[in-house]
Formats: sequence, C-alpha cells, structure tokens
Amino acid sequence: MVEIPRVTEARKVWTTLITNTKYLSGLITLDFSLKKQGSKYPLVALYTDDFPAEGHAALEARGIPKQRIEYLLPKAGKDYSNDPRFYDCWSKLTPFSLVEYDRVVQLDSDMLVLQNMDELMEMELDGPELGGKGKKVFAAGHACVCNPLKKPHYPKDWVPENCAFTSQHTTPDIAQTTGPDPAVGPLGFMNGGLQVVNPSKTVYGLILAHMESDAAIDMDFADQSLLSDLFKGCWVPLPYIYNALKTLRWENVHSEIWKDDKVKNVHYILAPKPWDEMDGEGNSVSKDPTHVWWVDYNNERLALEKKEGIKVDGF
Repeated sequence: MVEIPRVTEARKVWTTLITNTKYLSGLITLDFSLKKQGSKYPLVALYTDDFPAEGHAALEARGIPKQRIEYLLPKAGKDYSNDPRFYDCWSKLTPFSLVEYDRVVQLDSDMLVLQNMDELMEMELDGPELGGKGKKVFAAGHACVCNPLKKPHYPKDWVPENCAFTSQHTTPDIAQTTGPDPAVGPLGFMNGGLQVVNPSKTVYGLILAHMESDAAIDMDFADQSLLSDLFKGCWVPLPYIYNALKTLRWENVHSEIWKDDKVKNVHYILAPKPWDEMDGEGNSVSKDPTHVWWVDYNNERLALEKKEGIKVDGF
C-alpha cells in the first residue's frame, strides 16, 4: 500500500480526484508529466470508496501516493442527467479540508503538464486565519462560457460576449501572464479543473454550509458554481496557461490568445478524451493537435514502464 501519511513533511502537494478507472490512464500520465517537468511536489490521488482494487493496484505499482476521502454530494442537489460527471465534481471541494497540508493544488485527471508550474505552490493567498473573509481565498483559471459546442442545457447567458477570455483577444501577450479580472466577464465564473488552495476548516465549513443550502438546486456546474457564487470577487484569476482548456485553441473560440509554447498545463475538457482517440497500436487518430501531445506523453510513459517491468495499465 502507498497510502500517504496523515501528517507528512511534504506540506505542499498536487492532488487529483479519482472515483473510477475511466480517468486512470489520465491520472497516471498526469503524474508522469509532473515528474517529467521536474516538479518538487508529489501528486496525491484522492480516492473514494467506489474506486476499485485494480485501480489501487495500478497506483501502487507506480508509487503514486493516495488518500481516501469521503464522497461529497448535496442532500438536495441539481439533476445532472445531461452531464453525469458533475455528480463526482462535488468531491473536488475536498482539498479545502486537507489541513494536514499548507498548500494544495487540485488538478483534474484529464490534464497534461507541459512546463513546470511549481510557482503555484508559492503564490500568495489568504491564510487560514482569515476564514474566507479576504480577497484571495483561492486561485483558479476562468471558465470559458462561450459554449462552443452549443450544448442546449447550458445556461443561456453562456455566450462569447460574456466570456472573460474574450476581453483579452486584443492583448494576447498580457493573456500569457495575467488572468482577466473576474469583473470583466459579467459571470465571474471559475473553472474547477485547477484550484490553488490554502486548506482551512473555517473555509471548508462555509463551503459545506453553502452546498447543503437551497442554492445547490440551481448550481449548474457543481463545485465550480458553488465557489464562483460563494466567493464572488474574492478569488485570484490565473492566466489561461495554467488551465489551458483545449477548446480555447479552437478557431472562433479563443485562438487569439492561445500560444502553444506558453501553455503550462492543458485541460482536456469535454468528450472525447485523448485516450478515446487511439488506434490499436496506441497512436492518436485525433484531428486535435493537443490530443496528440497527450498520446506522445502517454507512449513515453508506457515505454519507460515496460523497461521497469510495470504491467500496462489497460485503462
């Protein structure tokens, strides 16, 4: 077992949520990419009770530390039958409770780290003593509210003119280093794929109380909706490079600001995932260049693991 100790000298960690094996290849390749980019900090897999034995075995074979968490779900939440993935997303609020760490950077398992971003472990945020009353409760990237796939169940105000990234189309150089002020996009909405957190019992208490309130019925995007609503104007916006949603690169979305050589962390939001677009030989058959990047990293990982005698994950 590679359970991480409850009290550890590694007071700063990356974490990622895992509830099933659908995202396991993503998690393992995310861990590989963090190590490839020379991160000083470990990735800890936060697993729930439904995570199966074969998943545990895959993590243990690679020495990826893991930590059990409770599965979070509001007592009276929204119906996410159009997007069932959002049922799991509530548990991504758990890092706010992990007070055994000084700093937690939560990552989604469908991410790929292309450049070292350890500076997120050092950036200034409110200390736990402020109890969520400051202006820097956490840091995150903006959500893209353009709805480029025109999903009918998305909010009607999710349109390009309301997107914070649209405000940066004329200043692409600034977009590489500065996140748009949440006030620029009238929705002030964050994406939960990457969250920089100073854990705090008080802040977590506020989060749980809001999750159990009647407000949860109207939260279209689970954890993202909660944090955007509860801490409106009180979070630090990161530049897109730390949570580079793959759709931003598309023409007629935000290709004006995207620069391949500046991106530090790609986020493979929506379906298909890169691992869904591979042939029998493990080659990418995707038309999306960012998917090819993931497959290249994954194949490099598999080649190294083969040399080390680690069984192919198969997920």
